[in-house]
Amino acid sequence: MNSAADYVLFFLAGLLAEVAGTVAGFGSSVFFVPVALYFFDYRVVLGMTGLQHVFSNTAKLMLFRRHIDWPVTIRMGIPSVLLVILGAYLNKDADLSLAALTLGLFVAAVSIFFLLKPEVRLSVSALNQVVGGGVAGFLAGFIGTGGAIRGIVLASLNLEKNIFVATSAAIDFGVDASRTVIYLENDYLDSRHLLVIPLLFGAAFGGSYAGKLLLNRLSQRQFQTLVWLLLLGIGLDLIRKNWIW
Repeated sequence: MNSAADYVLFFLAGLLAEVAGTVAGFGSSVFFVPVALYFFDYRVVLGMTGLQHVFSNTAKLMLFRRHIDWPVTIRMGIPSVLLVILGAYLNKDADLSLAALTLGLFVAAVSIFFLLKPEVRLSVSALNQVVGGGVAGFLAGFIGTGGAIRGIVLASLNLEKNIFVATSAAIDFGVDASRTVIYLENDYLDSRHLLVIPLLFGAAFGGSYAGKLLLNRLSQRQFQTLVWLLLLGIGLDLIRKNWIW
């Protein structure tokens, strides 16, 4: 970034991404990554995203801590943390376009189905929660965002909105702490990016608080519809960016 205006725009983008991520319940990276790519290269963005998520999940755990569903957190969180480490190590030399395209197609298809059939309720078994958590963790480390998969699993459980947000944050905290350590070991961030860290911190805490206030104004039905619409937008954006003609 070359000017004070760039830093202001970056902060505002991070703040809005965090508000959206809090309301959606599955983290800000799916909104933050595309915006941050206008300012930094991909691997720097991965490092910043991991760090911002550590900040934002800390804020969400402080705000929503009484609503965590611990059985779901354990079933999804343990495989997420284990596989995010693998994904982050594999990321260093990988071509990520095909993985991102496949994720986009899957997320868009599932979102369209549930928007057209909101009355459908899937029984997500304990095994599927473990598998979903593992896939979400791996993708978080590998392509920088696994929140869409975690969001699909949690949405299928039909959790109350505060439980949804709190449980997602609890799962995500371990995932992002793990991948951030690896990104830093791989020098995705260095001393040139120190000025951005306070901006990430401010956006994470400010956006989480604003998102909580907005979430309180939504009904459960509105929240569920919003989650599927945001997931659809994420899927379509991944398809647009990674489509191989």
